[in-house]
This record gives sequence, structure tokens and C-alpha cells, in this order.
Amino acid sequence: MPRKTRLPLAGVLLAGGFLAGGFLIGVLALCSSSGHVEARTVTWARSADAPTLDPHAFDTSTSLSLLKQIYEPLVQRDAVGKTVPALAESWGLTADPLVWELRLRRGVTFHDGTPFTADDVIFTIDRARQPGSGISQLLAGVDRVAAVDSHVVRISTRGPTPLLPASLTHVLIMSKAWTEKGGAGKVAAPSEFGLAQTFGQANGTGPFRLVSRTPGDLTVMRRNDAHWGNATTPVEISELVYRVLPNDTERVEALVSGEVDFVQDVPVNELPRLQANKALAVHTGPENRSIFIGLNVAQPGPNDSGVPVKNPLADRRVREAISTGINRQAIQRGVLLGQAIPTGTVAPPSINGYPRQLDRFPPHDVNRAKALLAEAGFGNGFRLELACPAEGYTRSEAVCRTIAAQLAPVGIVIVPVMRSFADHIAQLRSEKTRPDSFLLGARVSSFDSEQLLSGLFHTRTEEAGQLNSTGFSSPELDRLIGSLAGQVEFAWRTQTIAQIWQIVQEELIYIPLHVQTVAYAMKADINIAVDIENQPELRHARFKTQPK
Repeated sequence: MPRKTRLPLAGVLLAGGFLAGGFLIGVLALCSSSGHVEARTVTWARSADAPTLDPHAFDTSTSLSLLKQIYEPLVQRDAVGKTVPALAESWGLTADPLVWELRLRRGVTFHDGTPFTADDVIFTIDRARQPGSGISQLLAGVDRVAAVDSHVVRISTRGPTPLLPASLTHVLIMSKAWTEKGGAGKVAAPSEFGLAQTFGQANGTGPFRLVSRTPGDLTVMRRNDAHWGNATTPVEISELVYRVLPNDTERVEALVSGEVDFVQDVPVNELPRLQANKALAVHTGPENRSIFIGLNVAQPGPNDSGVPVKNPLADRRVREAISTGINRQAIQRGVLLGQAIPTGTVAPPSINGYPRQLDRFPPHDVNRAKALLAEAGFGNGFRLELACPAEGYTRSEAVCRTIAAQLAPVGIVIVPVMRSFADHIAQLRSEKTRPDSFLLGARVSSFDSEQLLSGLFHTRTEEAGQLNSTGFSSPELDRLIGSLAGQVEFAWRTQTIAQIWQIVQEELIYIPLHVQTVAYAMKADINIAVDIENQPELRHARFKTQPK
């Protein structure tokens, strides 16, 4: 028998937020008052489609928001980020700190009627760990998975892995029999998506079954009346239609006309009009994502004449000048129309170890910024390129162009270079193309500081620093960040995280801008809560009045 997780850390990591208790009470109240479930179709509009229905191909919000309606993880997060049971009813460490035991929910079946057992969990985790999987990094610490019996599994790790339950929230469970029968034991490469069984077919345990799919257009799902959760939280949507409408205007007009019921990607410039429409409801809330500018602080080598080239961004005073020259409140009000929370740290408030006391930023002051440049020897200013994704974050192009306009009076000429989101991320991941500066948004799937610190501040290696395109490297900081992995002593870990945040805050390698917020718009008689990961669970959608 496993003992309950003895780590005080789990109380923080798995609690997920100070609003969790209130949310759960609200959900239970909604569930208990829902009464008889009538038939009703809901059409859900988004700006983009999942590239494939393979649940292990990508770890992106767009893919997961659709796939989580059909598939389920062992552990899931509620709308405010608290981890709660899904296909695993409970989990905890055994007497061996390298072995987690999970007790699986009984009586669960896949949509084809196949019973859910430990064999499906073992198959799924092994499949998701494959090099071709888009979520393999979440399971990098796993050594092996074994069954104790048909509904108890043990996951052995290479070292202490306190964040394992958090990692499992993005690992959606597949049927071993169905997947192997379709020849999909391995995740297909993107070039082979169209040939794979999992491209347009799905067989999960979730609240909705796949009925039909036209990639890039429509995915139709029907309520799974055999879902294990129906006994306590019956699903009120009888049919769910996922419709892809890339054009912002077309998507909003479809909601206003009544053609669709729920829009997830609401353009911020349309919010005032939608909020004024009494036939609609608009819900907003913070996302587990911060937006910031990364700076290339590495000193380049000599030029063709052998003269050392000086990088202004390598001087902290210049970095402070950029931070001081940016007017975050103006971006919040004028560009994002209030749909952002200005911040002084790259850590979103939702994560464990969030440095609340460091979340402050300098007041906008052009004269102070110019004085800092002069003090650093760059009184005449300089020119920088700013790599910026054309989509992916709220009004990212407008944010980049506004920053360029704000820094011009300081003497810094910013040239925004727009690329697609995919090309933008590929550039940041490349060792060969390091931009002068770049706009980036950090989504922290583990809800823990370690993921953010390792990804952004650790020297780039095969295991860490995947998004550190700044050229920043500190052996001492690498040692501190590396010491967090597997550390199960909560007090020590908390102290070390705080120490690291203090160091990186002083370095100012990144210029924090804002925490992104999410807006959902829907017909007024539907209640869909904003999800902190922007992956709403439509099984919890509630109709304010039951249709007759």
C-alpha cells in the first residue's frame, strides 16, 4: 500500500492556487443544481485547429483544449490550476522515494467499450516517452512503469521526481488494444500525420466521443453517456461542434449572429462590443503565461578587422534603460484594452515559488532611461532587431510595434521582425540564429518555478535552457537550478527557488511586460469558466436555464 505523499511540497504543487477551494464549492453547487440533462448542441469556435488527434504529438494549448474533451489524463487540473483526480483516483510515493503508486479508477471504459486497465497506462506512458513524442520531456525522469494489479500501477523514476503528478496532467491515456490494432504504437512524424490512424480518429475515455472530423474545419463530438463522471457531474452538452474560424471578424460575427455558441479566442478590440451585448456573456481571467522581452547579452567576437565588437545589451544599465523606457500600463490600456496584468517578473502568479516581493517594475521615465544609456557609454543610442511572432500571443505584433515607438525617444531604434509563431520558436531554439531581442510568452505546464528557471536561465544544453536564446550563462546559477531537480525537502527547495529568483531579477536578462489574460465569449445562457491553462473542459459547461 502506498503511503500518502509525505512531501510538504505536494501540498503546494498539487493545491495549485489559493482560489481552489472556492472554485470547487462553486462547481459542486452547479452540479448539484443541474437536475435533468436535456439535449443541446454547442458550437465552439476557435482560431486554429489541432494538427492531429494524436494526444502525444504536441504539448500545446490549442491541441490539448480539443483533445481533453475526448481523452483524459490520470491527473488533471481544474479551472484554477489545482490538481484533482481523473483516471487515477489517488497517487502517492511508496516507501521507496523513487517509486510512485497510482490507484486507477474502476468501471471506466473507452469509447469503443474496451475496459480501462493498468495495461493502457503502461502502454500510454511508454508511447509518450518515445523520441518522436511531443510530450516526452514531461516524462524524462521516468525509468519504467509496472502493474501491481489491473488497477494499480507503479512508476519508477531515475531520481526523486516531486513534479511527476504535475507532469501527468498533459499525458492523455490511450487504449492499448485500439492503438496497436491501428498500427499507431508510435507517434507519427508531422509529414506522416495524414496517414496515421490517430490523425482523424480517436478513442478515449472522456466526456465526449468523436463523431466526425474535417481537419481545419469541423470536429463533431457527442456526449459520452457512459462517462464515469456522469453520476456526480452530468454533462449538459449533448453534442459539441468544434469549428475553426481563423478570421477574427468572422469568428466574432458568428457569435453575434447566433451561428456559434462559444468563442474561445476573443480579439481584445472586440471585447467592449461583446460586453455591451445583453445576449452574450464575457468571462475573463488570468492565464498561466507571462509575456516578456529576451535580450541577447552575449559579447560577440571581433569584427572582420579584428576589432572587438561591443554589445550594448551586455551592460546591465542598458537593460535597465530598456525596462525604464517601456510604459507597461500604456500597453495594457492602449494595446491590450485592459486584458493584461503589468508585471515585473517573468513568473506568472499561478506558479509555485512565484516571487511576489520581486514583482515590481520601474516607472516609465524617458529621461532616466536616457541617463542610463549615457552612463553606459551609449548616449547616442543604437539599433536593435526585435524578433516577434505574428500570432500566438494577444496582439503580439501591436505589442512589438508599441515597444518600438516607446523606446524611440530614449534613443534606441527597435526594428520589429515579424515571423509566424512556428518560425519564431524555431529561431529561438536554434543555436545558429540568436536574435538581438525577442518577444516570448512562457506557459508553465508544471505550475512550478523549476520549469521556468531551467528553460530560460540555465545554460543551453540538451537537458536544459531550451528557450535561453539570450547567451546568458552562469555556472553557479546552473548549479543552483540543477539542485532543484529531485529535491524533496520543501523548506530547502523553497529557499533555493527564492535565492535563484533574486539572482535572475538582478541580472535583468529578460524585460517582463505582463501576465496575459484570457477572455471567453458565449451566449448569455451558457456558463463556461475561464481556464487558467486556456484549455476549458466543456463537460463542466452549465446552462443557466434548461431548454424545454
